[in-house]
Amino acid sequence: MLLDQRRDNILEILQVKGFASVQGLMDELGASESTVRRDLEYLDRIGQIRRTRGGAAYVGESLTAFDDRRTRALNQKQVIGRAAADFIQSGETILLDGGTTTLEVARHLAGKTLQVVTNSLPIVNQLVAVPDVELVYLGGYLYPKTGVALGSLTMGALEQIHARRLVMSTGGITQAGLFNSNSLLVETERQMISVADEVIVVADSSKLGHSELAHLCGLDQVDRLVVDAGISDEWKEIVTAHGIELTIAE
Repeated sequence: MLLDQRRDNILEILQVKGFASVQGLMDELGASESTVRRDLEYLDRIGQIRRTRGGAAYVGESLTAFDDRRTRALNQKQVIGRAAADFIQSGETILLDGGTTTLEVARHLAGKTLQVVTNSLPIVNQLVAVPDVELVYLGGYLYPKTGVALGSLTMGALEQIHARRLVMSTGGITQAGLFNSNSLLVETERQMISVADEVIVVADSSKLGHSELAHLCGLDQVDRLVVDAGISDEWKEIVTAHGIELTIAE
């Protein structure tokens, strides 16, 4: 079993049961005690679990299923997706992360000659039959709830990529920066940021002022924010004060 897959399986077990012993995890995973203990130490370090005497307890936040998230603030995501797609020009190589708002961006790329790199199966399914779009799918462990590839294999593939623009979604935005709901996502997303010339964040206004479990990056890493008209005057000032280009989609 791959390292990332085994650790995700541990998280799934702990999320369902709340607690599991080291011996119980060894039995379910078919792994050695030393392997399980190393995995638990890592998951404890990134804040997803808490080590206890003889086992571990789940304390992280789960990745909400893609279909559940897709219907939230759908109208706002649709107008944001259309506005963000307008910044993308034919001939570019772009990187799309695996969010529901970035899926709406993908829906509006038809008619452009592009190379699209993504770790999202829903986006691949959206674009695979679109003329003039060349797809590059980033491999890795496929997280079953979201259809997004994560982990060391995905990170390794990203090291070979350079993109004109990264279009990414986020779980929350505060003055401390961007956040996501699960620590397993942020390492991959940080690698995406590092290989792109420009970072465009697409987020509905409910994400503003809201943090999540894992800190992704500071606001200084963001070049443009595309948001719906629900953004407050206070947040308009915060965004522009950080040197971020603000686009309000209506």
